[in-house]
Parts: sequence; C-alpha cells; structure tokens
Amino acid sequence: MSDLLKLDQVETHIGQYHILQGISFEVKKGEVTVLLGRNGAGKTTTLRTIMGLNPASKGSVTFKGEQIQALPTYTIAKKGIGYVPEDQGIFAGLTVEENMKVAIQKENEETAKRMDWILELFPDLKKFWKKPGGYLSGGQKQMLSIARAYVNENELLLIDEPSKGLAPIVVEKVMESILQMKNQTTIVLVEQNFMMASTIGDRFYIIDDGRTVRSGTMKQLKEDEEMKRKYLGIA
Repeated sequence: MSDLLKLDQVETHIGQYHILQGISFEVKKGEVTVLLGRNGAGKTTTLRTIMGLNPASKGSVTFKGEQIQALPTYTIAKKGIGYVPEDQGIFAGLTVEENMKVAIQKENEETAKRMDWILELFPDLKKFWKKPGGYLSGGQKQMLSIARAYVNENELLLIDEPSKGLAPIVVEKVMESILQMKNQTTIVLVEQNFMMASTIGDRFYIIDDGRTVRSGTMKQLKEDEEMKRKYLGIA
C-alpha cells in the first residue's frame, strides 16, 4: 500500500513556542491512522501544520508525492485534503443547507451523490436543513462539520477529536459514520476516546512533547498495557 501522506521530521513554531519538535509518520491509502497522546502533546498542531494553518518551520509534508509544507491553506485544501477542526468550524448564522453549499468546491454529479449519501448517513441534517447551524445540538454540529469536509472529493480527511463533549450514544453514531467513510476515503484521526480510536483505527502514532515516539498497528497497542499507561494514562 502506498503512502498518501508523509511527514518527515516536521517542526512547527507558534510565536516563540517550539510546539512540534520532530513529527514523522506515514499514512497509507485506505486506512485510518490515529494520532494519540496526552493533552498538549501537539496532535492538533500536527493537523493544523498539514493544512498550512500553522506552517512547518522545518521538515517536509508530502501528499501524493508532492511537498506541500510551503503552500497556502486554500491550495492544500484544493489538492484533496479535508479538515474537520476541533471546534467544528461551522457557520452558526447560516442554515444547514447554506453551510453545506459554501463548503462545496465544485458542483457535479459526484458531489450530488455524496450529498445524498451524507443525508442518509446523518438524517438529522436533512431534518434541520433549513435551520441555522447554531440551532443544532453538539452532536449535530459535529455531524455537519464532518459532512462539510466529506462532501468534496477529498482523498484525505483530517478529523480532530470528533467525540469531544458528546454523549456516548452520539459518539456511537459519529464512530459508525467514520467507519462507513473509511470505505471511500483515507482518514487521519486525533481522538482522546481510546475506545473509539481503537475501534476505528488501523494504525497509530503516539505524540509526546511534540515528537512521534511510538507507532504500530492498533492491535499491538490494544495489547500493550505498559505503552497505554506510559503515554496515554490508561490504567
């Protein structure tokens, strides 16, 4: 399986702070790669660096064989990378329909098919189609945020903490939706909920103090109590 995305010794500064100090990992096409680590380890900054929102100060980010670390965010997005930020990034004043329309990069038959599929996957969005985004519950906002990234023909989706603040029953729904998307796209997931991460993920990388420190298959991590305790605080 070929690498769709590769980070090699990536470093990122935010102001005077040296946040990422050596991030290296590969994402295989068709897999879900999970970035794990304690709060403040650098997981969100890693996704933001891939998108060019916090540009890398060193190292390389390669997508489909092309280095993208020096490109502006809008160019990176157009290359086929979708981003679901931790704060969902929806427009509270726009209706669900308008939120979806402004996310669409090009209207064609393929996009229309994806839209139909999304509305089947998230019937609540269909139900509240004409309601403002701000009217939705936390779980519905998360579904809208994922839908906005998925409606375009993105080969890679970066999803940041989709279960954060959601009730367990909603987490199940979000998990189910990501598992269905996995059949059609490649995903990099940042997730604190280990049950969710270990159910969805194929491979993992652990980030600690801005560096990738451990990696392997999710099966290996599930069986390694010492690693889970040391880096994730899971007893």
